[in-house]
Amino acid sequence: MRAAILQITSSDDPAENLAMLREMVGLARDQGADIALTPEVSNCLSLSRRHQAQVLQTEDEDTTLAGLREIALETGLWIAAGSLALKSDPPETRFANRSLLIDPQGQIAAQYDKMHMFDVQVSEAETYRESSGYAPGDRAVLARTPLGTFGLTVCYDLRFAYLYRALAQAGAEVLLVPSAFSPGTGPMHWEPLLRARAIETGCFVIAAAQTGTHKAQTGKSRVTYGHSLVVSPWGEVLLDAGTDPGVHLVDIDLSHVAGARRRIPSLDHDRSFTGPE
Repeated sequence: MRAAILQITSSDDPAENLAMLREMVGLARDQGADIALTPEVSNCLSLSRRHQAQVLQTEDEDTTLAGLREIALETGLWIAAGSLALKSDPPETRFANRSLLIDPQGQIAAQYDKMHMFDVQVSEAETYRESSGYAPGDRAVLARTPLGTFGLTVCYDLRFAYLYRALAQAGAEVLLVPSAFSPGTGPMHWEPLLRARAIETGCFVIAAAQTGTHKAQTGKSRVTYGHSLVVSPWGEVLLDAGTDPGVHLVDIDLSHVAGARRRIPSLDHDRSFTGPE
């Protein structure tokens, strides 16, 4: 499998972002990719709930999703839309942070709503309350495809190892972690957490990331860490995309999953226990 990781700097304009994604997926196709992977909130990165309410759409109406489905059909690629910010169906008034896997026929093969909300205070100047605007999902999702079996997750999920273990034990070979990671935590946490999830599960980990300063029509501009990573089942970093936007190709041999798990079969070594009290 040849994977194209799209590292981007989304604005808060969905039409602008779709045009950028169309061009980048075309470049991925020209370089022989089988799948193109985008970061979290590829359609609209905004800190303004008011702006989001004006420009976001439901899944059925979303122009970015419709465009990506067309692009998949035109290019013959799988597209892992890391996540799209979408309006939820009533009665839920908060948005959904939804990851969607699109097959080469333009059909939605799997979708996952981010479960763990980024409610944190990184520093005095950097506070997030994702749950105030987004409704958390409650279902883990595995996607079995001709390319391999993917476990779908999004960004802050990365800190909850039990989710990745459950996905691996259910059959995941590749764990997807599309992100818009904070530069306040990225230098210390991003790579160690991704490598840990790969090592613990014997999976490849693909983390397409937002990067740089994101143009905003309304409200404060967001800054993200970049450094899209691909990690092998043995914990080797196969790609670090740095901080510039671009399309990065990595060839993935899924036989390495079985090899790593033969050497360290920790997924079979769970123990029941009591406590702590």
